[in-house]
Formats: sequence, structure tokens, C-alpha cells
Amino acid sequence: MRRALRWVMTHPDRLRPHEVLGLKAVRAACPELDAVVEHVRTFATLMHDRRGQDVLDWIEQVHDSDLPSLQQFARGLLHDQEAVVAGLSSTWSSGQVEGQVTRVKLIKRAGYGRAKLDLTRIRILHRS
Repeated sequence: MRRALRWVMTHPDRLRPHEVLGLKAVRAACPELDAVVEHVRTFATLMHDRRGQDVLDWIEQVHDSDLPSLQQFARGLLHDQEAVVAGLSSTWSSGQVEGQVTRVKLIKRAGYGRAKLDLTRIRILHRS
């Protein structure tokens, strides 16, 4: 089961020939899994290509399928639809955000005991 999950979650171009054959056999044996693979890969493409505006179409396709777990995931995305669309469209990643947080903490620590909020703010804004 874990092996099949890894095959589904791996980009098709990165699968080895024997893995492609294994995934093909699993998909042929289970029509529901075949549908899940298509939806998961479509969602991965939306994330990779930053096509947040297309997420509502994807949610509608999932809603029309007979896959309760995936439908539940899609309904969860609708609860904070604006954030999901923005997150899938933005060029910023959490790694970039974490990097900025680390930079601000470093500047703060460098001025500990000497710099007040106004100087710290200026240093952060001027990226020094």
C-alpha cells in the first residue's frame, strides 16, 4: 500500500520503468484508485504551475466523482477559498517566509539591549 501511495505521489516523469508498470497494474485493478490518481495529479499540477484560479474547477470535478475522502478534502478547501486560491497562486513559499522571519529575529537579537523598536524597524525595512 505504501509503495502504491509513493507511486501516486511521485511525478510521473520521475518513476522508474518497473514503478510505472506497478502503478499501471494497481490502477487497472482498482477504478477508484485510478480516479484518485487523476485528481491528485491534476491538483499537483495546479500547485506546481501556480494556477490557483483553477482550483474551483478542480473542486467541482472532485464533487462530481464518487470519492468521499477526496470530496471531504475539497470541501475543506472551500472553507477558506480565498486563502487557498492565494496560496496556490503566490510565488512566495513557506520557505521564503521562514527565511524572512529568521532574518528579522537575527536583526532583533543583534540590537538586543541597545536598539529600541524604532531603530529595529528601520533596520528591518532597509534590509541591513
